[in-house]
Amino acid sequence: MKTILHVVGARPNFMKVAPVMAALARFDDIRQLLVDTGQHYDEAMAGIFLKEFGLPAPDRSLGVGSASHAVQTARVMTAFEAVCLELAPDLVIVVGDVNSTMAATLVAAKLRIPVAHVEAGLRSRDRAMPEEINRIVTDCLADVLLTPSPDGRENLIAEGVPADRIHHVGNVMIDTLLRFLPAATLDRIADRVPSVRGRYAVLTLHRPSNVDERATFTGIASALATIARTMPIVFPVHPRTESRIAEFGLTRALDGVCLTPPLGYVDFLSLTSNAALVLTDSGGLQEESTALGIPCLTLRENTERPITVTQGTNRVVGTRCEDIVAAFHDVQRHPPARRRPDLWDGRAGPRVASVLHEFLCG
Repeated sequence: MKTILHVVGARPNFMKVAPVMAALARFDDIRQLLVDTGQHYDEAMAGIFLKEFGLPAPDRSLGVGSASHAVQTARVMTAFEAVCLELAPDLVIVVGDVNSTMAATLVAAKLRIPVAHVEAGLRSRDRAMPEEINRIVTDCLADVLLTPSPDGRENLIAEGVPADRIHHVGNVMIDTLLRFLPAATLDRIADRVPSVRGRYAVLTLHRPSNVDERATFTGIASALATIARTMPIVFPVHPRTESRIAEFGLTRALDGVCLTPPLGYVDFLSLTSNAALVLTDSGGLQEESTALGIPCLTLRENTERPITVTQGTNRVVGTRCEDIVAAFHDVQRHPPARRRPDLWDGRAGPRVASVLHEFLCG
């Protein structure tokens, strides 16, 4: 019997680990344990995801909470080292690019425990993004690198990762999306979000480079106010973003935007899958909108998911007010072609499970 530790810490991690755990459950020679670092630590940000995805209660909850990058990483490392010494896993699985991902990888590597990274090889080429540092460090130390798209393999090979460690398995987030899409109807959220199918835009904003910089956020808010005069915008507000709106005095600037509390996964999918447009700085939503065939404007200067631009419905437009508004009008005139990338088919979880079972058990 081989023991696997799955590490989650932030909202996107739950939707990535769920299909992997479900697929590994078919092997009777593998025991799976779930460790929640508590990087996103309240019910609205994490607890509801465990319930929606049918994940088991975490076997260990580290409760690290919010802090600076250094403090949060150190807390995860200290607590996760004790878990590894206690449980002696044969493999640690990390997902995505959050601080918990890198911290758990560092601990496991120093304890000589193999690491598998789900969603390996993504690069924005922007080291001002903390997530980019997390990706690079994790991939440098991981023993099994599971990529969602061909560019991931190309990036890893260019960085000197041996080819036999890299496995193109597809996008596990799309497994979760396709699993829950039939339940994602506007009726679920009609009592909270006034919307008509195909007649509104969905907005998410949370990156510090956008919401912590007054001038940048003010410019984005101005663009949103302009767009909202043409198309209603629904904005489930991240807690950090909500505090910045108040701090920067942007409440009035966003009067035309429908602000809602954070939504659970299926409720949010109900919102996005019935929208005409997505505006976001989230990496995951770039992928989901591509899978759904919905135009997406990414409010950043770069993306670590270029396949959503070259094959999907995404367009990286930056953060300047005039550029965002111009891109909005252009996408209304020229909607992008709809094509789902290879292996974004709802079967990435089983492919991951097969690779990991072969790695552990031969």
